[in-house]
Amino acid sequence: MTFEASLAETLRTFQALSSLRPAIDRAGDLVLATLARGGKLLICGNGGSAAEAQHFSTELVGRYQKNRRALPAIALNSDGSLLSCIGNDYGYDDVFARQIAGLARPGDLVVVLTSSGNSANILAALAEAKKLGLDTIAFLGRGGGKAKGLATCELIMPSESGAACQEAHLFLIHHLCERIDAAYAT
Repeated sequence: MTFEASLAETLRTFQALSSLRPAIDRAGDLVLATLARGGKLLICGNGGSAAEAQHFSTELVGRYQKNRRALPAIALNSDGSLLSCIGNDYGYDDVFARQIAGLARPGDLVVVLTSSGNSANILAALAEAKKLGLDTIAFLGRGGGKAKGLATCELIMPSESGAACQEAHLFLIHHLCERIDAAYAT
């Protein structure tokens, strides 16, 4: 893909985000309600989406733009020893679900990121969250894949480009962080 074509696809994706505004607002409401009740965010993804999960959790535990208290969030893809243990003993499909089973408490929120919506470990994470009665937010792309319809709130990026979906996911993470800063800044 040429630079121009890639830029055009990304711009098309970003311009179409306003059509997701009700879901974007709902996702923000879920995050803020979770934090207000003392819950934590359990965030996960694979590959580039794993990097975005880590980015989101660091913005919460650290800070985004304004000073505020540390907020509880864990990127479930960050602990290599734990991932390899679960992957070896149970299979890679269970690397996130097993952590949700062990770490989640009532009132927590599970956030998944996947540009395809078809990752087996993401589907298992959503199933485990549902089993535990937890709310979920799914950042999806390419029509949502098999994950479509499985989350409390889904943000399906309007693109077939995995790169454009991930770029839009990061933009929305930053938008959520702006809402969090507004609620918690000191």
